[in-house]
Formats: sequence, structure tokens, C-alpha cells
Amino acid sequence: MRAALVRLRDSGPGRVVGGWWRALAWRAGRVAAVVRQAWRRSLQLRMVAITLIASSVLVGVFAFVVANRASTILLDQATANAEAQLNAGEIWADSQLGVHSQAFDPELQSTMLSTVGYLVGGEASQVSGRIWSLRAYGVPGLQPVTAPQVDDVSQVITRELETSVATEGPSSQIRTASLNGGEPQKYLVYGTPVLTGFGQVELYYVVPLTAEDQAANEIRTTVLVTGAALVVLLVILTALVTRLVVTPVRVAARTAQRLSAGLLDQRMAVNGEDDLALLGASFNQMAANLQRQIVRLEEMSRLQRRFTSDVSHELRTPLTTVRMAADLIFAERDEFDPAVARSAELLQNELDRFENLLTDLLEISRFDAGFAMLDSEPTDLVPIVERVTERLAGLAERVGVPLDVDLPDAAMVAEVDPRRVERILRNLVGNAIEHGEGKPVRVRMRADESAVSITVRDHGVGLKPGEEKLVFNRFWRADPSRARQTGGTGLGLSISLEDARLHGGWLEAWGAPGAGAQFRLTLPCRAGDRLTAAPLRLVPDDLPPRTAESPLSVSELRRVTEEAQS
Repeated sequence: MRAALVRLRDSGPGRVVGGWWRALAWRAGRVAAVVRQAWRRSLQLRMVAITLIASSVLVGVFAFVVANRASTILLDQATANAEAQLNAGEIWADSQLGVHSQAFDPELQSTMLSTVGYLVGGEASQVSGRIWSLRAYGVPGLQPVTAPQVDDVSQVITRELETSVATEGPSSQIRTASLNGGEPQKYLVYGTPVLTGFGQVELYYVVPLTAEDQAANEIRTTVLVTGAALVVLLVILTALVTRLVVTPVRVAARTAQRLSAGLLDQRMAVNGEDDLALLGASFNQMAANLQRQIVRLEEMSRLQRRFTSDVSHELRTPLTTVRMAADLIFAERDEFDPAVARSAELLQNELDRFENLLTDLLEISRFDAGFAMLDSEPTDLVPIVERVTERLAGLAERVGVPLDVDLPDAAMVAEVDPRRVERILRNLVGNAIEHGEGKPVRVRMRADESAVSITVRDHGVGLKPGEEKLVFNRFWRADPSRARQTGGTGLGLSISLEDARLHGGWLEAWGAPGAGAQFRLTLPCRAGDRLTAAPLRLVPDDLPPRTAESPLSVSELRRVTEEAQS
């Protein structure tokens, strides 16, 4: 209850309105995001929307022009008729009033009444009909005469119009008025002066524009309805045409996605003989050619892997026989001539290397065939690193490369295949010793809650830009002229990379000319986990931090490396 009271106290009217606006803005943002996504993804939607907007603008302009032109024509026609009627009335009024020479003639008022009555003629006396009015603006004493009678004729015959007719001659205006309490409607008012013997009088002719307004409205409505129907028809036609074009494109896109997913037998349905059918046939032909090439390459790759595996297996048997003979000769070499004894030692070394090459080829064949299996078990990685460095210590001492091993004091247990991890480390440390050029090689290990990283750092010639990926290619050498001192086969790093991938781990390389190289092996602590980060950096820590952002020159890297070694 207390918490509810606190919430009520804190939720004032301003906060409620602010929350409502934030909710409205959030919903508007979601709708806008959906519309943007649909606009980007749907070609049909874009075509329909563009057609709708363009046709609406075009039809609107056309309707405005037609309606305006029709109204102008109707008004011109009404104006011409009014002018003709007014001219006829002027002649009649002049003939009737011309008999009076004095303004105070007592018969003059009745003559004005009879003149207006004649002009009205047999028309019905309705306020919506035509109105005639005769006035003497400059003759006092004469009363205006209007027929038919209206309650307030000044709504249409204004003082400004009277002044204009009396002083400037024939004038006209359009007024909207409600005569005798009727509905407001537009009137065309014409006035002209009539010269008589007693002075000037003004004759006015008032014509309602009801019929013209109705005709203009009907024309405008007809144009708008026709334009709206035309817009709807254009939108429907655009949607249908776009659908006819977009549907095969979508089918082609889905078929291409299935092809890229490995379903090489997917094809488009081809109907008819039009351009879309030609597109489908061409696509199917391309897919068939692609499938044929892929099948041929797969067959060649399979034959190559089979050839490598068969040759490796077939060489095993004669190699075993040769090994037995060579071991016998090597064991008796002390009894031979020194030249023959030396030949026996060379034969033994080359047989060792040949056996290693066959072993690596068989391992590569198992990776290519997908037969490599991971035998994971909880393993302490510290003894593995120590065992590898101890076994390679003799090689390092022979080539003058100091080995620096930096291992944690506690055990680093991870679910790994110890045989494969030891093989990876043996390849990395052996390569570092081979390319160390007599400079220290450092092996480090660190771990966190999810991963274990082992780095092997050397200060040799390093790697050129782009060679970080090439070092894992089969039989790749940075310098083909360099002799292998450790008896490597050129497949060690390739097999190490496959071993790391089999664990779900990373094997990466960094190097710079003159600054040496560093390899980093990162393995998940639990089998099947996905790596997200490594406990150790790939770039060596003995380089300044700015190296990662702005690489140093070769001379700078060599100087920094020498300083780190000292």
C-alpha cells in the first residue's frame, strides 16, 4: 500500500503526459521502421507508391485546369448574355424615358415603373430570377424602381457599383447575396448609364449564376471522380505488372539462395516464350553449368584426396621394409667404410623425414575426408607445454635460440585432445626455433573463465603483410631458399589449424618484417563452447601500444625488438 501511495504521489499530470508522448513516439518509430524496411525490401511497393503519387498529382492538376477552364467558359457565356440583355434594355429605356424633358414631370415615375416592368416581361417574379432596376443617381426626388421586388437590393447593387456606373460608365461585379431570406447564391450585376432629356439614369441588370455554378460543380465532380477512378486503375495495373515482373525475380532469388546453400538441382519454372521465360531459361542454363563445374571439381578433389590417401597407404608397406633394412645398415655403420657409414646416417635421416611426411599426408587426408575425431578429456595444459619445450630444448640449444617459458603456477585444465594440442604446440615452437635466427623464443600461457591462450613469440625475420594467412597453407614457405633444420614437412601449420578448428578454437598469426612473429592458440575451456575473446593479445606485448593503431616502420620495429631482447 505504501509503495502504491508513493507511485501515485510521484506520478503527477506532467509525468503522465510525458509518458504518453514517449509511448506515442515509440509506436511512431516502430511504424516508421516497418515502413522503411518494407520500402527497402519491396520493389512492388515502391513502384505502386510512386505510381500512386505521380498519378494523383497529374490528375489533380488536370482536374484543376479543366474545372477552372469550364468555369471561365460558363462565366464568359453568362457575361455575354447579360451584356446583350443590358444593351437591349438600354435602348428600350432610352426610347421610353426620352419623352420626358424635365425631372419633375409627374409622369416620369410611372414611366420608370412601366419600363422596368416591360424589361422584366413575362418572367416569374421570383427572387432567384433576373432583376431589373432603374435609378437616377444624380436626380434627387426620383425613387429607384426594381422588379421583381426584393427586400434588400443593395446586397447586389452596391453603392460602389452605383458610383462607378454614374461616373465611369458601364460596370459590372459578381456578388454573393441572400435575397428575401433565400439560400446565398452568386449574382452577376451589370449597370449602364442611360442619357435622357432631364439627365442621366442608371439601368441595372442582375443575373443569378446558379445554373453556371451547378454546371461548374458537376464538371469538377465528374473530373475528380474520373481522375480518382483513373488513379485506382493505374495503381491496380502497376501492381499487376510489377507482380508479373517481380515474381520471377523473387523466384530467381530464392533459387539462387538454394543453389548457394548447396542444393545444386534447384531450377526455375519456365512458362511461355517471353523475356521472363528467356531469363528463367538462361538462369537454369547457368545453374546447370555451375552444377556441372562444381561436380567436376568435387570429383577431382575427391580423386586427389583418394590418390593422396592411397599413395600414403601404399607407400607404408615398402617403407617399412626399407626402414628395416636401413635400421640394420645404420646399426652396423661402425663396421663400414666412413663414406658408407655417412651414407647410412643420411639414409636414416631422410627415412625419418619421409615417414613424417607420410604421417602428415595421412592426417591431412583424414581432415579432408571428415574422418578426424576429437578425443576430448579434462587435461592440464601446463605439463603439455613443459613437455614440448623440454623435447625441443636440444634443438634450440643446437641453433642458439634461448627458450623463455612463462607459465602460470596453477593448473590450466581444459577439455581438449592432449595429443592434438601437443602436436600444435610442437609445430609452433619448432617453427619459432627454426625462424628465430638465434634470438629468444618466448612461450606464454594465460587463461580466464572460458578460454586458454598460448602464444609463441619469436624475433626472427617476421612476416610480410598478408602472410599471416598464407602461413597456414599447405607446403607454404616464406623463403623457399631456406633449408628446413627441424625436418618439417610443410604441413605442420595446416594440420595445427585443422586441430584448432576441431576443438572450436582459434589459431592466428601476427608478424612484421624485422620484428618477428607471434602465433596464438586459443581453446575453449569446455568442449563445445563458443569463443568470444582470448586471454592474451595477438600483437606482442613488447611492442608499444600505438603499433596496433599506427604500424611502426621496419627500422622502428627492429629497434624496439632489440631493446626488448636486451
